[in-house]
Amino acid sequence: MTSDPSTAPEQATGSESAPFDLVFRGRNIMTTAGLAPREVGVRDGVIVAIEPLGNNLHGAQVIELADDETLLPGLVDTHVHVNEPGRTEWEGFASATRAAAAGGVTTIIDMPLNSIPATVNAEALLTKRAVAQDQAFIDVGFWGGAIPGNTNDLRGLHDEGVFGFKCFLLHSGVDEFPHLEADEMEKDMAELKTFDSLMIVHAEDSRSIDRAPSAEGDQYGRFLASRPRGAENVAIAEVIERARWTGARAHILHLSSSDALPMIASAKRDGVKLTVETCPHYLTLLSEEIPNGATAFKCCPPIREAANRELLWKGLEDGIIDCIVSDHSPSTLDLKDLENGDFGVAWGGVSSLQLGLSLIWTEARQRGIPLETVVSWMSKRPAELARLTRKGQLALGFDADFAVFAADDSYVVNVHKLHHKNPISPYQGKPLAGVVRRTYLRGTEVDGVTPTGKLIRRGMA
Repeated sequence: MTSDPSTAPEQATGSESAPFDLVFRGRNIMTTAGLAPREVGVRDGVIVAIEPLGNNLHGAQVIELADDETLLPGLVDTHVHVNEPGRTEWEGFASATRAAAAGGVTTIIDMPLNSIPATVNAEALLTKRAVAQDQAFIDVGFWGGAIPGNTNDLRGLHDEGVFGFKCFLLHSGVDEFPHLEADEMEKDMAELKTFDSLMIVHAEDSRSIDRAPSAEGDQYGRFLASRPRGAENVAIAEVIERARWTGARAHILHLSSSDALPMIASAKRDGVKLTVETCPHYLTLLSEEIPNGATAFKCCPPIREAANRELLWKGLEDGIIDCIVSDHSPSTLDLKDLENGDFGVAWGGVSSLQLGLSLIWTEARQRGIPLETVVSWMSKRPAELARLTRKGQLALGFDADFAVFAADDSYVVNVHKLHHKNPISPYQGKPLAGVVRRTYLRGTEVDGVTPTGKLIRRGMA
């Protein structure tokens, strides 16, 4: 890929009469109509022209893509735990957004917990925004939190621009973000319905897990038994019915149990306003292959069996699962209890913000799933979930957020070369297909040195 400033005089370029700030030319441009040889003109950070290759659009900068490169819309990851302020040693806005950009992600939405304070009122949101303001290398939005007793704070958070509200149906893992009982969730859903907001739910049933075997020890099979599919299935059924009764929009986070797919499909057919996500770890890893003591693989809900994984892929292809996002949930190395490998003690979370596109593409291409479909799952669909009207597609009027992707290139994961703050990953040593070579935010290359990201609000991106 080369960069060549153009010195050509101003001339008509399709519908535009002035030169562009930036022009991409390439044989593989992922438009809304699929891959095509195109030229893309950018002005003031927005895509303003898409024309056939050979039209010779002129710009202050012209990027000629190599034949092995594809220009993708920047990915949108709506499930990221940045953890700053309060637990910045786990991750932070600078490290998280730098890692995201390296993986072709140009927009993230930050979860309301693991930071201190949790984002459960407008004051806490302003605190978090103040910290993030000058550190973001990509665009960052925020979810609010729904916890016992803060129903009256939900509208204020909505008015401050959060994209929706997260709740748990069991202990969240941190005491400052307590979970809701199903009746409390229903009450908050009814409140959200009055201003058409979204409830996103960590759906595992606390009673089911209380009755399951202990996770204590280094046996992965024991940990898996401690978070049974039934716990997810019961909780998802609760979400479906409460969404049905209230008419509110609801979203199931990080689906791992394929057992729930039939009732999700049924609810959607019935007109329940329900969307569902899953994550790279559920689509690429197998419980049968996780070594005992390998707490880098611990996440909640857990990575399940091979047959379950195949059904999740089918759920995606059938449209029952809407999108793929990271659930990037990092921690410090000591919290992963690497010395003892005790699944009952270790923090549950997988760091994959930088790796998602390569992880999913590696699996998808083996299944005959085209890159266009992968990008829809990881860009267009998450943007639609958050109602981001200018993100997630390479189309006229959208932000000029791009990833330059070499689909046939490859690399081996080295945790010490990732931008995540803590060097631990279940993917260490894994060979992956597809390399993000450059990332652009509103037409400016993300260099990892100068933060140019914006803090975005609902309805304004």
